[in-house]
Amino acid sequence: MNLLCISPALLCCLLKYGVYGESLSAVEGDSVTLHTGVETNQQEKIRWYYEDTRIAQISGDQSRSCTDVQCNEGNERFRDRLKLDQQTGSLTIMNTRTTDSGLYIEKISSSSSIYEKIFNVTIHGVSAAEGNETKTKSVKEGESVTLDPGEINNPNNLLIWFFKNILIADITGDPSKTCTDNQCTERFRNRLKVNHQTGSLTITNTRTTDSGEYHLQINSSRISIIRGFSVSVSDLGPPSTAAAGTISAAVVVVVCVFVLVMAARVIFKRCRKTESPPTGQNGAVEQCNGHQQNSEEDLPLEQTETASKRKKRKQKRKWRNNT
Repeated sequence: MNLLCISPALLCCLLKYGVYGESLSAVEGDSVTLHTGVETNQQEKIRWYYEDTRIAQISGDQSRSCTDVQCNEGNERFRDRLKLDQQTGSLTIMNTRTTDSGLYIEKISSSSSIYEKIFNVTIHGVSAAEGNETKTKSVKEGESVTLDPGEINNPNNLLIWFFKNILIADITGDPSKTCTDNQCTERFRNRLKVNHQTGSLTITNTRTTDSGEYHLQINSSRISIIRGFSVSVSDLGPPSTAAAGTISAAVVVVVCVFVLVMAARVIFKRCRKTESPPTGQNGAVEQCNGHQQNSEEDLPLEQTETASKRKKRKQKRKWRNNT
């Protein structure tokens, strides 16, 4: 039976009851790969159809391979978005759009048999805001970030996380078969956590070197979906202007307090000298300002009387000499 002769309504009915094909759902922007499950050889020819339009073909003679416009001149639905595996004939649709939803038919023919399989592909649209929120993450260094793949149809799918094409986490339905960070790579040692229920990946204690493109590959027996995420980790940078002003003010206050304390200590020491002043040879008292007062008014009583007697004797000698 040639599936290309079956009406779309009948194909949908067959798919509903699990006959002839597989179904998958992806999000706009994902890459979807439809696997043939075979290796091509000289006798096999693989053709891919979208609805009733041939979109890709490969045979043992690779010079006869084609995709999209090459296969069907004038049809540019998938321009530059189709990739054909030259070894297996598997078809990849890149940067998917909602208009890519529909039935894809794989037809493998050889000299002795013809094999056909149907894939029912549904691409869900997302708004620009939703796409940025789920696929673009911006955090500051030291914070945690979680990459959530959203709803996954089959929990037994094999989920593989990549960072710049480096495998960093391998998740299956069996947690004992999961490898993360140092088991797969040492770049994120002890900083990766995976959720076995949702397939989400959390990076803890982020660093600026964690910035870049992350990809989740969701594999089943015949279908692969690749979902991309962009992570940006910014460094903490210098303190803000307000914080810098606060720090400067605090430094000024500390310096002023220190100066005042030192000045108080100097004044205190000088005043202690004033309370118990030393006496010089002439009996003068040393004041806080260091000056000596030698006037009679400042001399002790005994010294004042002696000076008065000397003055009188001097006056008497002067008077006698005059007489």
